[in-house]
Amino acid sequence: MTTTTRLIEVFSAIQGEGLNVGTRQIFIRFALCDLRCRFCDSAHTWTVPSTCHIERSPGLRDFELYDNPVSLDLLLQWVQQLDVPGLHDSISLTGGEPLLHSTFLLKFLPQLQKYTGLPIYLETGGHRPQQLAVVLPHLDSVGMDLKLPSVSGESHWQEHAEFLQLCYQANVEIFVKVIVSSETDIAELHQAAELVANVSPEIPLFLQPVTPLNNIQKSDQVIFAPTPAQVLTWQAKIKQMLKHVRVVPQTHKMLNQL
Repeated sequence: MTTTTRLIEVFSAIQGEGLNVGTRQIFIRFALCDLRCRFCDSAHTWTVPSTCHIERSPGLRDFELYDNPVSLDLLLQWVQQLDVPGLHDSISLTGGEPLLHSTFLLKFLPQLQKYTGLPIYLETGGHRPQQLAVVLPHLDSVGMDLKLPSVSGESHWQEHAEFLQLCYQANVEIFVKVIVSSETDIAELHQAAELVANVSPEIPLFLQPVTPLNNIQKSDQVIFAPTPAQVLTWQAKIKQMLKHVRVVPQTHKMLNQL
């Protein structure tokens, strides 16, 4: 039986968030997400489109359309086509929520590592520890979103704690990203920092002001970015518990690397 998955797109670009900001990556964007974050700027990934966009030449945006679902062999072929020697620093598994495809990833990642030799980086909502355990041996680094209920409308504290502990115990490179807005509850932010510190105070935490920098309209809701004073206050408080707290917006949007 052919092993397949469902994609949004495959392309080469500059990573705009977190620990790998500024590096060049091959992005494999998977379809489907089981979260409905208020600030999400990728709502098109929540469901499965009939076709996916595949870049032919790295960075040229010369996309071709292919039908979903996609076979493992075909996806591997597309990645190899973009894998110009010396260009990319790693491969990003993003979405949507990539761990909804853990069965596929278990078969795909060993071959991806074999044919590219590039580090594998997972971008995830950090709320599916059971699926993480399946693919963790094949990951080099993980960027975990920690969802604040006051900002995202989602609450997954226990899952986040289990997820982060699994990553730390596996000795993969791990960092935590927290989206903040003008409505951020400082008590939740303290709880998030405490959750990370209980695993290790050495784990980097990134505060990411909701972007774009102007307000975001979501149906009948308006989400505003935090003020500079709010961000400075939050960083100071969190640094009492964690050693590495950075404030980094979505730089790829500033570079028009969408």
